[in-house]
Amino acid sequence: MNAASPPVPHLLVFAREPVLGRVKTRLAAGIGDEPALAVYRELLSLTAAAVTVAQVPATVWLAEAPAKGDPTQPRPEWPGLPWRVQPAADSLGARMAQAFGEAFAAGAGRVVIIGTDCPGLSAALLQQAFEELLSHELVVGPADDGGYYLLGMNKLEAELFANKDWSTATVLPDTLADAARLGLRVAQLPTLHDVDSARDLATWRAHQAAHGGH
Repeated sequence: MNAASPPVPHLLVFAREPVLGRVKTRLAAGIGDEPALAVYRELLSLTAAAVTVAQVPATVWLAEAPAKGDPTQPRPEWPGLPWRVQPAADSLGARMAQAFGEAFAAGAGRVVIIGTDCPGLSAALLQQAFEELLSHELVVGPADDGGYYLLGMNKLEAELFANKDWSTATVLPDTLADAARLGLRVAQLPTLHDVDSARDLATWRAHQAAHGGH
């Protein structure tokens, strides 16, 4: 690699197969399994569209192996993208750390991870995240529930994935505290809204109505 070429980018997408009763369980508790599955399909479609437009190399990491379909072919929700199955690790943090580690081992120099819960995630934000990693060691996309919808780094910072109470409001502040202790330069993207509960869904639908469906 010559000095002029920027580090290779790679995007990791943590997702689930859209299977009735297996996705968006918190949301389903409020609105039922079938409506929750429909919402998840909508979120998958929005995320896949942003990834496609961003035009960065990406790998989809599924929470479990699909029940059917050709294991050598891209999943229908993720046209053109290779996919893997997340390792059977104890925590979300351990699974993310392994995915990051594999991307770096394969030659990537800027790696970003996203989930599929954030309808506001855009191709422009994905591109901005990779751009920020040219001048920062860490980029984070804060979610308004105290977590994050995006995390990116230039090398595996394993401490960022350890000792976190995942899916709680402490994840983002604890991650930023780790970054400060490690002396990492952090870029923050705009705060966005995750859709995890019936209340979240109502907030999103109200936003769509106010903005003509977007």
